[in-house]
Amino acid sequence: MKKLALSLLFTAFSLASMAQSTWKVDKNHAQLKFDVTHTGISTVSGAFTDFDATVTATKEDFSDATFEFTGQTASINTGVEKRDAHLKSPDFFDAAQYPTLTFKSTSLKKDGSDKYKLMGNLTLHGVTKPVTLDLWYRGTITNPNNKKQSAGFRATGTIKRSDFGIGSKFPANMLSEEVMITADGEFGKQ
Repeated sequence: MKKLALSLLFTAFSLASMAQSTWKVDKNHAQLKFDVTHTGISTVSGAFTDFDATVTATKEDFSDATFEFTGQTASINTGVEKRDAHLKSPDFFDAAQYPTLTFKSTSLKKDGSDKYKLMGNLTLHGVTKPVTLDLWYRGTITNPNNKKQSAGFRATGTIKRSDFGIGSKFPANMLSEEVMITADGEFGKQ
């Protein structure tokens, strides 16, 4: 009976130490942005201002983490109202028909002491494609404001707009085929 009790206690302790933790994005300290080249000589930047993101992990170094984010395409902001309206139109994101963009990770591979290759599925403009992002785990701290744990991440990568059927009327010499994406954020442990 004692062996059974000890075995159950050990199992419970092992499961508790492997408990999954959930981390939610602090939207006041996060961004989801993109950069695209215009006419081959300038960079136009924009962001999706309405988004949410979650990280789940069982390991302190996040080496087994899964990442998910969702953005509202109608929240696109490039700082130029007329351009934003055009980007929301069927010529680009078609925000009325495709109101959300999503990313869900499928795997994570160590690529340095605090660097990872983050693989996942990106859904944009109704098309889902696998993408690989460079992920930088910037560390975990006790947030001085709320005394809770916060972790920081930066994900960067490049996608092709044609893979998602965005802006197909606009040739690459007018609007680059490659779009650089950057997601930065602080995540609070729940």
